[in-house]
Amino acid sequence: MKQSDFLNTVMPFKDKIFRLAKRLLVSTEEAEDATQELFFKLWKNKEKLNEYKSIEAFAMTMTKNYCFDRLKSKQASNLTLVHSNYTEKGASLQKRVELNDSVSLVEKLIDKLPEQQKLIIQLRDIEQYEFEEIAEMLQIKQTAIRVSLSRARKTIREQLIKQHQYGIS
Repeated sequence: MKQSDFLNTVMPFKDKIFRLAKRLLVSTEEAEDATQELFFKLWKNKEKLNEYKSIEAFAMTMTKNYCFDRLKSKQASNLTLVHSNYTEKGASLQKRVELNDSVSLVEKLIDKLPEQQKLIIQLRDIEQYEFEEIAEMLQIKQTAIRVSLSRARKTIREQLIKQHQYGIS
């Protein structure tokens, strides 16, 4: 595989790899390092990539496994928490503050979910993968994904309702 073919194959989903790495590792710097390392590994194995049914699914599986390995390593204790700010153009300051608070709260609630639910929320709701693709990446049945996703969404919804009704987090 030539360099241009490789780039045309993997570049369309580089942002998804980064977002998954960031969701799992939290730190932007760690996610950038992970993304770079994964692209290096993909490049080293570029001749074998055509053997996979979905190169994107393979890359996302590699990302998940690499991030879990990083979290298990000694360096996991050095990860830092960095929040992104999300803004709407033209929105009033009040609206932007409320939006930032809501996004931050949802991120915190997602981070409190069990690992599998966290991964499934990221892949389905944020990255917009189909159930079949997620099943291939995580090597679990689609019904288990649907159940896990439903439970994760229910937990988040209940916590959001509690927060908005009582101001409890």
